[in-house]
Amino acid sequence: MPDDLTNRGPQDRSRISLLEPHEVQYWADKFNVSKERLSEAVRNVGHSADAVERELKRLA
Repeated sequence: MPDDLTNRGPQDRSRISLLEPHEVQYWADKFNVSKERLSEAVRNVGHSADAVERELKRLA
């Protein structure tokens, strides 16, 4: 997600940045996990939202 909060196109939803608090909150809410769990998944599989979602489902 870019810093421009009005830009929410497809590329905006494909990667997760742990450096932006609003992104961490958005993705944690979207996946219904804690911020810590989201960060762990990103560290395990990288910044791809699809890969993180698969990892979170695998570990659920």
